[in-house]
Amino acid sequence: MRSPAELDDVRWSELTHAYGPAEDVPELIRALYEDDEEAADEAVYELYGNIHHQGTIYQASAPAVPFLAHAALHAPRKREDLLMLLAVLADHGPDFAESPHWPRSDIAAICAELCAVLPELLPCLEDPERGVRRAALRTVAAVADVLPDKQRALAVEQVEALYADDSVPAVRADALIVLNRFGRTLEPLDNPLPEVRLAAARLAAERSGPPYAPELVEILAEDGAEPDPGDDDFPWSDTTTQEQRLTDLLTQDPDAGLTVAARWIGAGDFGSQGSWLAEGIAASWRDKEREVLSLSLAALPHARDTAALRTRFRVIGHWIDLLPEPDAGLRDALHRHAGAEDEDEDESAEPALLALTHSRDPRAVDLVIERPTARLLEAAALRFPEAAHRLIPVIRRELAAGATGNDGIALIRALDSFGAEARAAQPELIDCLRTRRAAIVAARRLGANAVSTPEITGLLHEATRSTDASLRASAAVAHHRLTGDPETALRTYEGLLSSGGQAHWYLSGLEPMGCAAAPLLPRIEPLLESGHDWTRKAAAEAHHWITGSPDRAVPVLADLVGTTPVGLSALKALTTTGRSPEELHPSLQSYVSSPKRLLTDTPFSGQGHPDEELRTASRLLLTIG
Repeated sequence: MRSPAELDDVRWSELTHAYGPAEDVPELIRALYEDDEEAADEAVYELYGNIHHQGTIYQASAPAVPFLAHAALHAPRKREDLLMLLAVLADHGPDFAESPHWPRSDIAAICAELCAVLPELLPCLEDPERGVRRAALRTVAAVADVLPDKQRALAVEQVEALYADDSVPAVRADALIVLNRFGRTLEPLDNPLPEVRLAAARLAAERSGPPYAPELVEILAEDGAEPDPGDDDFPWSDTTTQEQRLTDLLTQDPDAGLTVAARWIGAGDFGSQGSWLAEGIAASWRDKEREVLSLSLAALPHARDTAALRTRFRVIGHWIDLLPEPDAGLRDALHRHAGAEDEDEDESAEPALLALTHSRDPRAVDLVIERPTARLLEAAALRFPEAAHRLIPVIRRELAAGATGNDGIALIRALDSFGAEARAAQPELIDCLRTRRAAIVAARRLGANAVSTPEITGLLHEATRSTDASLRASAAVAHHRLTGDPETALRTYEGLLSSGGQAHWYLSGLEPMGCAAAPLLPRIEPLLESGHDWTRKAAAEAHHWITGSPDRAVPVLADLVGTTPVGLSALKALTTTGRSPEELHPSLQSYVSSPKRLLTDTPFSGQGHPDEELRTASRLLLTIG
């Protein structure tokens, strides 16, 4: 170990951390010893930010280790924090120590420093504070695979003592995990302490892999229902808490995970961990929505505050969108919450109503009209286009009231569902274009079905000279659609495509022009070989729209198809060509048959799921083939 007196012996200015030269490290380490609690807290925070920035380590990280170890012993107020900092600094994968890059790596230097000081840190395993003992165990675990034999034997002896005798069950469970990291495979599934049984079952499940044995699932369900009541559930050296590791483990076996989630929710859904486990299964596995939504309904009474209740409704709203016929009981529960008049429940009413709307329950329309927001109106318009005569006046009123930004965009997009009936909102759209409120989508909507007037075409022509390139593109195409004259659009797009930048932003708007955009082909054809995937995809689509021939587009799109956002977009574009390249069929079959989701999504988008689009588009192409 090295004391603060030795800090100036290190040339910190020649070392780097996350923010450049590490000149501030000595000052931060000295602050750990001060009586000023706030200054010490700030020093720990800063050290986490500069020598271990978001999991990244630096030149200055290893030289700091012996000083941090000294501070952990001699600045006891920050002992837990500093032991955990040492643990996460030494984080490394189990195979990395065997790689050819290990000897000269920063992580190897950190581990070497930590191994050297670990014998002096082992007394922390006997600290009277349970949090310190748990943090010390994680520090030991971080270097379990690289400790020299002598230090290893000493560490194992003390960890075994904790496992056998510690008065805190959570500490004993941690000790069991550390012993396993030392290669001691223990499976005390019949231990009288639930924390130890839970840790043993998790370790056994990790070793066996899915599907998990019924006796393991039973222990995970019974003993994992209520987390340890302490507030020191530190992450291990891989920055994952035991609770998160357990959730991740159960997500790998959906049947076991749903069984455990049901038990956890039935026991009170402490920490919402049953709800989050169910959500993780829906996010990872296909066709589990109905079971997960049933569990979400069961979890609603256990939501302990408004924030938790709002989260549950947002999750329900996302997954209920994928069910053709959502259960009546769930829709009734959403309706009760959406129509709540109790002031305490009011904050959760909007996400409940959004979920009810996504369920396509017709009762949602009345509630949306009573309490409209832009997001609710957009959702209602998409799912109830037959209610145009009721929804359009509300949308018009909200636009006339001055909606801007995302609200304005959502309101105008809501009109897309109503076809010719949306023309009633033409005055509001004109005002949006004139005042530049959500002007891009307003221009598109006017071009799609407005009644052409000199006022509208004049505003669109003016907008083609805007400093906003996206507005220029949208206004130019809309001007062409209303006037039939392509010259303004061609001139605008010539400028856009010759200016460099992300051409795919503009090419995607060319579809309505069709063959009228043929003069742009000399600009578009070179983009079929662009080094940017999205540009190639957009150029292929545009080429198909303009020429009517899929010959040039299909090879480009087929090459891009895959389980990525651009791969999905290319796949959907391919379905419009009427071609299904045979070489894609094995991949398409795998996209259709996979039990796991191949594309991820945010649970709060409320607009379907890209993995469902992947499966649907793949099925369509296979039928074409």
